[in-house]
Amino acid sequence: MKITGLETFLVAPRWLFLRIATDEGITGWGEPVIEGRAETVRAAVHELADYLVGRDPLRIEDHWQVLTKGGFYRGGPILSSAVAGIDQALWDIAGKTYGVPVHRLLGGPVRDRVRMYAWIGGDRPSDVAELAEEQMKAGFTAVKMNASAELAPIDTPARTAEVVERVAAVREVLGDERDIAVDFHGRASTAMSRRLLPLLEPLHPLFVEEPVAPEYSGHLRSLVQSTSVPLATGERLYSRWDFREVLAGGIAVAQPDISHAGGISEVRRIAAMAETYDVAMAPHCPLGPIALAASLQIAFAVPNFLIQEQSMGIHYNQQCDLLEYVMDSEPFRFESGYAARGSRPGLGVDIDEKAVRRAAETGHRWRNPVWRGADGAFTEW
Repeated sequence: MKITGLETFLVAPRWLFLRIATDEGITGWGEPVIEGRAETVRAAVHELADYLVGRDPLRIEDHWQVLTKGGFYRGGPILSSAVAGIDQALWDIAGKTYGVPVHRLLGGPVRDRVRMYAWIGGDRPSDVAELAEEQMKAGFTAVKMNASAELAPIDTPARTAEVVERVAAVREVLGDERDIAVDFHGRASTAMSRRLLPLLEPLHPLFVEEPVAPEYSGHLRSLVQSTSVPLATGERLYSRWDFREVLAGGIAVAQPDISHAGGISEVRRIAAMAETYDVAMAPHCPLGPIALAASLQIAFAVPNFLIQEQSMGIHYNQQCDLLEYVMDSEPFRFESGYAARGSRPGLGVDIDEKAVRRAAETGHRWRNPVWRGADGAFTEW
């Protein structure tokens, strides 16, 4: 079997899909994207296609090594995301070739269902208690929320209290049998995180995500030592080498994104590496159905998995939602907040190619907002 071509599709709301075709009629789908830089990743995919066309798609590990290292300059979000989508599509082809789900090729399942969480609030969170109640009624046992909008490097007591009160309102709705994950989104400085984390301890967050931006990952060790709140990070780390420092720093939860961190191949290795540090996995996935399907294959196969993000109803999905491009929504039907293990081959999702091609005629130019503080200076989004 040989790869005959790679096609990419920019589709709303902010996704990039990849289709890899073979001369035996088996196709694989992947989702290579950096949100807000989709066109750049797309160009990288097509540069890498020059190497792939005409080669055996089942030599997944060999392709991963060549694509990540063969160009001499390596790493970073664009290349890692391009490789991630290609890797997903190759695993999809492999599963379809052998007639089994990808998790069977990763050593077989270690669990029968995967715990999911739902997003509440948005970039400027409001009405979070009401939204949490809606997700609780929908069966979810965990939600995630942004802690705040923009923050000053050292913000006021009022802003600090707002964060705590917002999380407390959700805790009151959910009670003690359900979980809240709180996303700082890198918006808090180290000083603000050191102030906020102890105040959140009585509310027992499942974890606090990105308490500092990734360039300050060296500060995570001191934050870990200052609080009992489990700390999580990883959506902006792109390889197992990027994870070395934060794992050694004592984080509780690793959050690689399967569309950014080298795909299924690399995320599986990050999971194994995290296991040696007693760190759980909660893969980042605010993206489309292919990325989620690939993430679920990892979730069924790795022993140190904790919980899975998914984008159904997320505030970024303005023009269409997670199920817009799938033929059958069954793989994404969540019962009591869990996704059941399926038996479909490959990634386990059937993509509606006609809908994808139709959407790609319009495409998108999604960009994340640029925020400024009260003084007009750039601040973290």
